[in-house]
Amino acid sequence: MSQGPERDLYVVTGISASGKSTVARLLSDRLSPSVLVEGDVLRVMVRNGREEMTAQPTAPALAQLDLRYRHAAMIADSCSREGFHTVVEDVIVGRLLETFLSYLRSRPLRLVILAPDVDVVRRREAGRDKVAYGTRWSPAQLDAVLRTETPRVGLWLDSGALTPEQTVDEILRRRDEALLPDPAPSPDPGPGSGSAA
Repeated sequence: MSQGPERDLYVVTGISASGKSTVARLLSDRLSPSVLVEGDVLRVMVRNGREEMTAQPTAPALAQLDLRYRHAAMIADSCSREGFHTVVEDVIVGRLLETFLSYLRSRPLRLVILAPDVDVVRRREAGRDKVAYGTRWSPAQLDAVLRTETPRVGLWLDSGALTPEQTVDEILRRRDEALLPDPAPSPDPGPGSGSAA
């Protein structure tokens, strides 16, 4: 598919049970043509030797997380180049958000951070089959990382009182707030700045 009109690349993130997977699916369904890149799909591709993230992650867990982020970014960029609106969803919080965003080359890039109250997250976690918390994390621990360590960029949306459909409506209505600036170009070193041969 050749590159046609401008396509958006969305990153939808938040802590586990914030609603990001459902919202990302609905958002991608509202865009056409579109691709959805789900972090959990990439996570479970590691069939043996998978290291899960915890509040005190091991070096292999961090390495596997970085691998997942890099592959998600590569897939997203590839799909964007082919003319698809692309939505990436994963838990990308704290200082790792800047790292993940640095892997993405496609523009325009829009970042949405779902930030419902932690009590809403607890209720959602209790009402679903998938278990994201337990001995590895608590909602409060991950919420603290989100609110105290994550850069305040993009669209932060308290979706606690919204349905998933209303959340997508709000994202599309406020899409300009989600737009991230293009990265600054590397400075031109100028003549004579290279090393002598």
